[in-house]
Amino acid sequence: MLRISRCALLLGALISFGAAADDAAKYGQELEGFHYPYPLQKFTFSSQNQSLSMGYMDVAPSGEANGQTVVLMHGKNFCGATWEDTIKGLSRAGYRVIAPDQIGFCTSTKPSYYQYSFQQLAQNTHALLEKLKIDKVTVIGHSTGGMLATRYALMYPQATQRLVMINPIGLEDWKAKGVPWRSIDQWYQRELKTSAEGIKQYELKTYYVGRWKPQYDRWVDMLAGLNNGPGKQRVAWNSALIYDMIFTQPVYYEFKDLQTPTTLMIGTADTTAIGSDIAPPEVKAQLGHYNVLGKQVAQLIPHATLVEFPGMGHAPQMEEPEKFNQALLKALSAR
Repeated sequence: MLRISRCALLLGALISFGAAADDAAKYGQELEGFHYPYPLQKFTFSSQNQSLSMGYMDVAPSGEANGQTVVLMHGKNFCGATWEDTIKGLSRAGYRVIAPDQIGFCTSTKPSYYQYSFQQLAQNTHALLEKLKIDKVTVIGHSTGGMLATRYALMYPQATQRLVMINPIGLEDWKAKGVPWRSIDQWYQRELKTSAEGIKQYELKTYYVGRWKPQYDRWVDMLAGLNNGPGKQRVAWNSALIYDMIFTQPVYYEFKDLQTPTTLMIGTADTTAIGSDIAPPEVKAQLGHYNVLGKQVAQLIPHATLVEFPGMGHAPQMEEPEKFNQALLKALSAR
């Protein structure tokens, strides 16, 4: 009887697990079905001989308008929606906020072919701003968006009033430090294995330094639902192309060329480093030390200010939104 009871319990657990897996959210190839915090608009344009569409939010000031516009550039495993608390804080302070999803991400087109470069993504964003008749912006980039924001400021210095980077990746050149190269096919096979549990465990360790809050579940759901929805192969393929761009197109060597007033905002406990999962132990030990990298890069960038969040991880704007917004608004008001 005891053996039968144990078998029944095991069978019940398996059935429950299967039902949970079946019930997991599965969003469309352009994140259809996932709710954005502000109205989502679409910018359609031609690039590389094809018609593409960028999803974006254009949020008006909720407080007294100050006449300034901020563009938010999301990271690799993030979307425009993950800027929700930052948008709220900026809008209340009088800023107009533009939060696009870059091509290949979230609510935007996932092309079957596209030569990804940070220059191309910067040009796409600039085209959106031209369409909106916005000629000068503060650019805020997080994670991979920090690399993109750097490229944007280098390409369009006259249009960039201020540059803010939040735990940007690319503060070091992983390839030059000895991280092995992955082919796009290898990245693709890796991305096809993306799961909600894997996403949560990685974010728990890297983004939130072992401190999980219930509100983070929504972002796991967003990413897992996109990666396991009906367009998962196309999503994984674009993700692979984007990882290759990130790894092979460092901006590290051009930080010295930035002429825009720049603020680096760094959660010091962050350990993000592309390719560290396949790097030899002696190489991995040298990677992702944001407590050191932030200080080093602040010295490389002319007119740079470093703001540190001791003990915080890769996404301080999501980990401690109120504290982050206070620091951000202070940085934006500095002369």
